[in-house]
Amino acid sequence: MKCPFCSYSETKVLDSRESEDLTRRRRECLKCEKRFTTYERVESVQVYIIKKDGSREMFDREKLKKGVMKSCEKLPISLEKIENVINKIESRIRSLDSNEVSSKQVGEEVMKHLKSLDKVAYIRFASVYREFADIDDFKKEIHLLKA
Repeated sequence: MKCPFCSYSETKVLDSRESEDLTRRRRECLKCEKRFTTYERVESVQVYIIKKDGSREMFDREKLKKGVMKSCEKLPISLEKIENVINKIESRIRSLDSNEVSSKQVGEEVMKHLKSLDKVAYIRFASVYREFADIDDFKKEIHLLKA
């Protein structure tokens, strides 16, 4: 593991925490003594997303993260909470019996987690995911959120 600060190749692990399929390690560089965090994940079977038009693409964690991050932009939500949500969504997708998942299932999973994380992030994501056409669509979704 190379230090992200000085690129020295020797580090020591200070702390290690494991969750379902992710290991978080707190490391310290043996040269510059700066600390950083790494995440390790077990590589698993590839999952394919079936899009609305029927096309198929490989599940891309970074694409999922980008969408969630965009919804959470300029909101007081820590990166740790966002990573936690992404980990839960990915875990759920990979736990399904099939290696093919519809984009609708992924979108609904994201909405479920964003709803409990932050209402504004939820509405932002919903507006894109559900393709709101006008202000009435926003009103309906906000009304459902309040109920």
